[in-house]
Amino acid sequence: MARSASALSNPTMNRSELKVALLGHLRSRHTDICRHWFDNIEPSVVQDGVLRLVVQEPVQLKYLQRCCIEPFTEAAQAVTGHLVVVRFVSPAEDQQLTATGRGVPVARPVISSSDGNELPSWLDEQMVISPDYTFDSFVIGPGNRLAHAAAGAVVQNPGRAYNPFFVHGGVGLGKTHLLQSICQELLRKNPQMRLCYISCNTFMDLFHESVKAGRMPDFRNRFRTCDCLVIDDIHFLSKHEQTQEEFFHTFNALSQLGRQIVLSSDAQPDEIPSLERRLTSRFLAGLVARIDRPTFETRVAIVKAKAALHQLALPDDVPAYVAAKIDSNIRELEGALTRIRGLAMANRAPITLELAKLALEDEPTRASSSTPTLQTIIEVVARYYGVRPIDILSTRRTKSIVLPRHVAMFLARKHTRFSLEEVGGYFGGRDHTTVMHAVQTIRDRLEQEEPLASDSQRIEKELERRALGDTAEN
Repeated sequence: MARSASALSNPTMNRSELKVALLGHLRSRHTDICRHWFDNIEPSVVQDGVLRLVVQEPVQLKYLQRCCIEPFTEAAQAVTGHLVVVRFVSPAEDQQLTATGRGVPVARPVISSSDGNELPSWLDEQMVISPDYTFDSFVIGPGNRLAHAAAGAVVQNPGRAYNPFFVHGGVGLGKTHLLQSICQELLRKNPQMRLCYISCNTFMDLFHESVKAGRMPDFRNRFRTCDCLVIDDIHFLSKHEQTQEEFFHTFNALSQLGRQIVLSSDAQPDEIPSLERRLTSRFLAGLVARIDRPTFETRVAIVKAKAALHQLALPDDVPAYVAAKIDSNIRELEGALTRIRGLAMANRAPITLELAKLALEDEPTRASSSTPTLQTIIEVVARYYGVRPIDILSTRRTKSIVLPRHVAMFLARKHTRFSLEEVGGYFGGRDHTTVMHAVQTIRDRLEQEEPLASDSQRIEKELERRALGDTAEN
């Protein structure tokens, strides 16, 4: 018979064993939420059916409180066999609760409005800051180096280094990661900082709610007195004249006080449609940094970093393959990694290059409609030489495989826009020097060997025929 929850105040399982069991259950049943920093969570005690888990970092604590109560509670009930609930607390809260003998955390501090009363709950909206998005986990490359350096300067000297700091770029390129890194580092340096991190859409919604409720003094007190205002997707201000007017005055108030302003957008300030010129000029007065699409090498590093975050073991050839397959943005790289992990879990198999290719077989290789894809080149070459596509991508080095492989690499470089690194990544995670050698070898042989030149022409005609067929279908 199971013991009552109250009996858990003296559990037979010690804290270390409980932690191992808890994290083990989460990693087997809730892989999607697991992070490497979960190892820093420490079980405290169980009082009145409440298991307290102590979290040192404030940002991690808030994230867990907002996003992870249910899976942790389910895991705690599974490993203890009791109907317990989980509460995440700070070390200070844990000490206070232990001293008072209470099983629930103390109430959070109340934010006061301009008249001294409690601020309406809908005015206390904040975007959740993910502990994943730190400067340490931000992969630096040619396309984001300036933005990263400027963000670091903002943290070192808020309100003075670059104010405002305006970062822009396409979807999924790391703007939010950079903004949240700034937030986390500022809060780590000064936990008492009044930092407001919010989306532009939420800012607009709160503005309209405040107008309707007659609480504009509270709204202005909320945003015009903070130490740092961070707004994601500021381009949504476009065509909203009233909100632009309010934000203009908010911007001016914070600037005059020397408070830091950080903004992100999908376009640079003077390219945001229907944005008032007075706002555009103020945005341009600070530092405007652009984030471009990551290069192949940066994408490989990003895949490895995301895998490490989730404690996912990847063979060296898988990140290269994923990076060559997906060249659009970081979110799609994450999505690809999620599909690979999901397939591995479903099959209860380790992640291999073959499994990664199976998981991403429906993902189109980035190329224009007028050019063949890497996969098409491999298939056509393999069929011409009577080998299997998988053989071309394998590590086999027999003569009957090496020639088709070299021809496929040569044609990939000739007919696509992929770099040597990207071609090598797709061809089984090979180094760019291997591709370079293959291309040069075939180029030299084509000048000397008529049969090979004839073979190459036939293959290229088939590629052209397929490309024309695909274009006609589209």
